[in-house]
Amino acid sequence: MGYTAVHPLWGRLDASLDDLGCGRAWTDVHRVKGLELACPECRGRVFARVSQYSARHFYHQVRPKDCELANESPEHHLLKLELALAARAAGWRADLEVSSEARNWRADVMVFDEHGRPFMALEAQLSPMTPQDAQMRTDRYAQDGVAVCWVALTDRPWERVVPSLRVRFPQQRGETWTVWHGMVRYAWAPRTLKAKAKWEHITCSLGDAIKWVLEGQVHVHTGVNGAVWWTAPAYERMAVARAQLEAEAEAVTRAADAERRRQEAEERAAAAAQRRQAAEERVRERKRERAAELQRLAGFFEYAGLDALVWEPFTQMVRSASGKAITYGDQSPAHGRGLLVYSRATGGSGGFNLAGVVCPDPKALARWPRDLTILVPNHTWLSRIQAAARSPLKVAVLNPVTRRSDFVRVAPYGTADSPVGPVGLGWSNRPNSA
Repeated sequence: MGYTAVHPLWGRLDASLDDLGCGRAWTDVHRVKGLELACPECRGRVFARVSQYSARHFYHQVRPKDCELANESPEHHLLKLELALAARAAGWRADLEVSSEARNWRADVMVFDEHGRPFMALEAQLSPMTPQDAQMRTDRYAQDGVAVCWVALTDRPWERVVPSLRVRFPQQRGETWTVWHGMVRYAWAPRTLKAKAKWEHITCSLGDAIKWVLEGQVHVHTGVNGAVWWTAPAYERMAVARAQLEAEAEAVTRAADAERRRQEAEERAAAAAQRRQAAEERVRERKRERAAELQRLAGFFEYAGLDALVWEPFTQMVRSASGKAITYGDQSPAHGRGLLVYSRATGGSGGFNLAGVVCPDPKALARWPRDLTILVPNHTWLSRIQAAARSPLKVAVLNPVTRRSDFVRVAPYGTADSPVGPVGLGWSNRPNSA
């Protein structure tokens, strides 16, 4: 059922108006035999009647399946009428079921301005609709310069993207339709930065809400979360004032943070400079220590025929062969003037144990400890050791020039030697001794 019909001579009829919008009375169409009335939507034949709630309307002789006016629900029918009555009560011309000339939209209620131009559509939207469809239909109205307010009875997803109101049916006779969602105010008291502020929905009559909307006392506001509401300019100014306070406080905080970051950056730069200086000093200290160590071992180099330049790579090969931290002692007369090598004790206890001897005098090899490794820098030294051996010896040939490592078990002079793998180096775990 609908509120409008078309007469071939009188034109458009609106059952919600006393004169039907064309200067005729309801008695001219109600129960008049032979009267030709058509539905403006599907052009099917319609008749005038009054519902059990005394609501005048038009009904189809044969209800078509694809006509929206013929198949609308009673709730939709009543809400359309209420929207039209609210607009008229506010002093505006409001017609029901108005279509555009291009028929690309049909408003449930069209409100006209003082010049008779379509001004705002009031849509009673009770059937499902996606947010995309709501935005598309809103944009379609906007192309013709028409604003729109969507009205629903329940929570709908599209309420958050288009201007809308949510209303309640009157529960008892004499009550008015009530808006309880979509009309909002900004609550902020006292107006200090510490006081909480929020947008909150208010309850009002549908007549007041429509009046405020049509008279411009409220307009569309989009919240920071993207939700669309109706609110008064005063509330928007209050929200702007709050935002300015927050922005100023944020600016102060950012400035303080920037100053703190600047100071921290300066402190980090100063600490980095100190670390760099300390690192440079450690490098210089290591150079001094190496120079002192080379100076300390100058006599040993002369004795062993070693070049001080190859001592560092030789030491690296010793560490690699040991797999532990090492340190050099002094030349030991008890070990044929060889240079003592100590390695860190197993288990990381912190102590060092005698592990080997570098280039001992071959004359001292007669009663050499079986578990003490001899370290030499080349095969020339190995040959000297082999020629003088009087007991089984373990020899590691660590050539700092070729970077080649050979591990040989030397037999007493006159018997065959045998090579061993790296595990055969066998660092000693005996206590420190010289």
